[in-house]
Amino acid sequence: MANYVAFDAQRAIEYVNSLIDSKQYVFFNADASLTAYEFGDGNLNLVFRISDEHHNSIILKQALPYARCVGESWPLTLDRARIEAQVLLNHGAICPQNTAKVLHYNQAYALTILEDLGHLKILRTAQNNAEQFPKLAEHIATYLSHTGFYNSDFYLTAQHKKALVQQFTNPELCQITEDLFFSDPYTDHERNHFDEQLTAHVHALRDNTALKLEVAKLKANFLSNPQTLLHGDMHSGSIFVDTNTTKVIDPEFGFFGPVGFDIGSFIGNLLLNYCAQAGHIEEFVARRNYQTHLLSCIVESYNLFEQQWLALIANQSTDRTLNTEGYPQYFMKTVLQDAIGYCGTELIRRTIGLAHVVDIDSIEDENTRLAVQKQTLSLGEQLILNAKSCDNKDAFFSLLVSHVPS
Repeated sequence: MANYVAFDAQRAIEYVNSLIDSKQYVFFNADASLTAYEFGDGNLNLVFRISDEHHNSIILKQALPYARCVGESWPLTLDRARIEAQVLLNHGAICPQNTAKVLHYNQAYALTILEDLGHLKILRTAQNNAEQFPKLAEHIATYLSHTGFYNSDFYLTAQHKKALVQQFTNPELCQITEDLFFSDPYTDHERNHFDEQLTAHVHALRDNTALKLEVAKLKANFLSNPQTLLHGDMHSGSIFVDTNTTKVIDPEFGFFGPVGFDIGSFIGNLLLNYCAQAGHIEEFVARRNYQTHLLSCIVESYNLFEQQWLALIANQSTDRTLNTEGYPQYFMKTVLQDAIGYCGTELIRRTIGLAHVVDIDSIEDENTRLAVQKQTLSLGEQLILNAKSCDNKDAFFSLLVSHVPS
């Protein structure tokens, strides 16, 4: 991209003013006095909030040609900005109430202008403060089921689906997912990092042939099963919430992959927070109450996700063969088993891989933090090993209850 230049706050203001002057966009009044600042702790991008004197604001997000968390030694394609904008546009057309709104996209600068969701809370931060959101499970189930179904073979013609698969081919960011989920944690890789006291547990994982076989199957499925257009990075830092609203952001890892990946990643992050509460809520009853809430959220979200998928297949499917009696139930069983497996890989990679979660890393007491990390490793291992034994969601819920720390 010959015209690309990384923005600073002043350049972000100048760019927005140029759009306003063109009269194609009405982000602010023409005579508005704009200010901007960079914020966020993202690993890959620059993010600016641009505001006028009346506190109206928008977000300008620009991809960098490298991973910020590593440096220029890890180059990245700028095409991920296109992927992100187009996934948001696709998902927003299907589920606008739960998708961040794209206001503008510029391919040359690899930037997107988005609605400002600053009035909402980042789910991860809120859950670390033991906050509850009664509509979260319903909203995430609706977002994942509807965007999943309407981008799948159940609804799209073969020609349209294949065109979309090509449009959303995302090899560089998929490679990151493939490495961080399925390869690095199970090898002695320089990107991994964990406390020395976990070494024996990490070696036990790496020596577990049965576990690595299941991880290999999950990777093969991720590589070669383009069931629907995924968000691709469905963790609790990609979700903004309040009591009545849920908005999903940051789908730059989006591509066509297995339906179970996103819902499994989401559940995995709820389980990471569940385990981490041992280091955040000291009082036993309060901690158990919040952990029970998290388990209820998992159960409700998966129940609704499956119910809505089956209802959409029954009422909206355009493919009679795929709606043959018994096939939708078979399909959802495979989705469930995939989701359980991917949930397990999320738990393990967030504990010993490159990208940890603040839920656990912020635990100040070293012994408590180590105990939580051992729990997430063990839980992830059990979910991966037992995923195929779960023929229905009740079996999954029973598996969870039997292995989450009490």
